[in-house]
Amino acid sequence: MPKIAGVDGCPSGWIAVVEQTETHNITAHVFLTFSDLTNALDAAVIAIDIPIGLTDHGPRQCDLDARSHLGPKRGTSVFPAPIRSALSASTYSEANVASMAAQKKGIPQQAWAIYPKIRQVDEALQADATLRGRVFEVHPELTFSTWSGAPIIPPKRRREGHAIRRALIASHFGPMVFESVRNQIKREHASNDDIADAFAALWTAQRIVKGISRTMPILRSTAPDCRCG
Repeated sequence: MPKIAGVDGCPSGWIAVVEQTETHNITAHVFLTFSDLTNALDAAVIAIDIPIGLTDHGPRQCDLDARSHLGPKRGTSVFPAPIRSALSASTYSEANVASMAAQKKGIPQQAWAIYPKIRQVDEALQADATLRGRVFEVHPELTFSTWSGAPIIPPKRRREGHAIRRALIASHFGPMVFESVRNQIKREHASNDDIADAFAALWTAQRIVKGISRTMPILRSTAPDCRCG
């Protein structure tokens, strides 16, 4: 049965919220690695919150556009994607040196924390050409902005911000769907905001299937487009 998935990083690896496209039944799964996820899920579309397509130096245009779209209060949620030479580094210090050498700019410590997950996806897409037509980059805050009609200013980890995002999920996927997914996933494996972001990715996956998703510019010769919702 055809299915699509919205994916976000979580403490235990990756959380995938999966929809059966014929029945609209939704299930949730946690995978240790991205390869585990793609091996287990034969999904037509995997929308994932991770940078896809890296530059040799300088920022990606899609990241610049995303920050501009979200504005000064939410644009900071778009971390700069690593340049390729920094991604291959084994330590934060090595990555910083590579970044400084290539573009005279260091790497934020918070951004370095997600490099291992970026590397997982990058290596998988380079190794398997068939994945490149099924895996799409999304950014949850861009999706929520498109979904609601404007950037959501309260942060997702605050009560007000989470409530706004939960209301969007309930209005589209059903009033009890978040609780259903929450009951399928242990709290130590994924937080509530991880689940919300995976639902945002799933919402964009639906729009990719329908051909109505919006796209931020990216280097089209090297990677799929960055989808925003």
